[in-house]
Amino acid sequence: MTRFQFSVVIAGGLLLLGTRESFAHLIGDNAHDSAAPHYDFSVRPPGAITLYGAQLRGDTVLLVQATRPVKPVTSAGLPPQAAAFQAFAPKVSLRADGQFLYVESDGMPAHNMMVGITAWQQQVPLPQPYTGANAWRVPLNPVPAKTPAAIKNRFLRGAIALAVNGIPIFNPQNNRGEVSAEIGELDQWGGHCGRADDYHYHAAPLHLQTVLGKDQPIAYALDGYAIFGLTEPDGSAPAQLDAFKGHATPALGYHYHASLKYPYVNGGFHGEVVERDEQVDPQPRAGGVREALQALRGARITDFTSRDGKAFSLKYTVGSETRYVNYTLLDAGAVKFDFVDGRGQTRTETYSPRQRGPGGGGERPPGEPKGKGKKGPPPPPERDAKTGVVPLVLNAKRSGNFILSSAVVKEGGALPAEFTGDGAGISPPLEWRGAPAGTQSFAVVMDHLAPGNEMKCYWTLWDIPATATSLPKNSREIGKLGAGFKGALGYEPPHSQGPGEKRYTIHLYALSAAPQLPAGRNVTRDTLLAAIKDLVLDSADLNVTYTRPGGAGGSPPGGKGKANSPKQ
Repeated sequence: MTRFQFSVVIAGGLLLLGTRESFAHLIGDNAHDSAAPHYDFSVRPPGAITLYGAQLRGDTVLLVQATRPVKPVTSAGLPPQAAAFQAFAPKVSLRADGQFLYVESDGMPAHNMMVGITAWQQQVPLPQPYTGANAWRVPLNPVPAKTPAAIKNRFLRGAIALAVNGIPIFNPQNNRGEVSAEIGELDQWGGHCGRADDYHYHAAPLHLQTVLGKDQPIAYALDGYAIFGLTEPDGSAPAQLDAFKGHATPALGYHYHASLKYPYVNGGFHGEVVERDEQVDPQPRAGGVREALQALRGARITDFTSRDGKAFSLKYTVGSETRYVNYTLLDAGAVKFDFVDGRGQTRTETYSPRQRGPGGGGERPPGEPKGKGKKGPPPPPERDAKTGVVPLVLNAKRSGNFILSSAVVKEGGALPAEFTGDGAGISPPLEWRGAPAGTQSFAVVMDHLAPGNEMKCYWTLWDIPATATSLPKNSREIGKLGAGFKGALGYEPPHSQGPGEKRYTIHLYALSAAPQLPAGRNVTRDTLLAAIKDLVLDSADLNVTYTRPGGAGGSPPGGKGKANSPKQ
């Protein structure tokens, strides 16, 4: 009979097996989740458990973590860099070509999250669409940079590395230049959630060595070089590390090492990367469903649980009050939130997917609160870098029952060229259902948040009759048209400059009355939103993308992309 040596948890509370010091446990087990991080992995796990298959019931589900580190094995057709990632399958899936290892995940680690945070921006972990064209890319053939780039006060947006469990690692500094690990922003696993409710690390995830052992990398920097733990694979201390905490050895070539103080991960990029808009480019974009929130002073997260991977509960305290954020993943990417205050009162909100954040992740822009509990007014909203005007964002009600769709593009899909500046430049067809009772009119806005917090509007339309359930393509006769961001009347087709995928959001608003506005160029996006902000009964979004022909990846000819140019 075959023997297996495992530390085992059997779901549903039927059976709990394992040694006292086992690292395997259920999410929400406070005895483990509230404990200090395990940063010393020099002690082998204790004795193994011998479990015979004949002892298991047919309806038993095993959640298993090996008590001895897993020795990753690379599947046929995948490069050696894939080995460490494969230890975390099926949470991580992989593919490769001759240039990159593509890493797909939902951005939700197998370990627990959020417990221990004392500087909280009120964001929670949500699954992310790191798949397909939005997967992470690890260069397979890293090239040493002519001018290596340090990360201090630089690369403050998006990820700088990818942990082998599929979770991105951001700069140890936040967007305000503070070290997140030093101000209470991180949980016991070195992570927290960004503006798009995207979970990511700001410190080296050394806890992954409980699965990997010390002889495998815990992450790869986005320049393609591996990041190992505190020691070499043989357990010896690394010698002669450079300013980026990296060095070359005969066995491994160049690689980085983690540390328990700044920079925690790679202190820069030994290899070539392209820097654009303060981040490594290209990299995936996080997909949020709600607007970013402000810091909640005095909050401390004490627990985070999930029953089935679809329903979650975050428990926190503010002073003597205990509060909860309970949320459930719905169909089509919608999320239902129940906010329970310290008096037992519940406020419910439902959000549908919105335009993905402009960065590779969900970090906050400069100027937002530090979250250390200091009193003082919140900072002003970030202004458009060109106009100095704060873009108007309408936090409209969204029930999830009001649905917007199009026959030519699905949610998150590519907008056909016919409806862009590279084609006929006509407006796309739309249709909707589930408008709330009392709807007297509809309005449409199509916009795109460009770098520099510049809000560009491509379609402003209102006074659509309450009886309407669709708009044909190239619609000109239904409703009243306002101006786009260039000042032209009517639909301005997307034609954004620069390489890579751009994202646009079409917003549909069901209104209790038609806004009283003059027709013509005087009505802009902000004019319309200001007029309808108190009239919205419900809203729905459709997110679309477009990539200019010949503009995918790399730097544009003579463009602004910087390949490790020093910031002196």
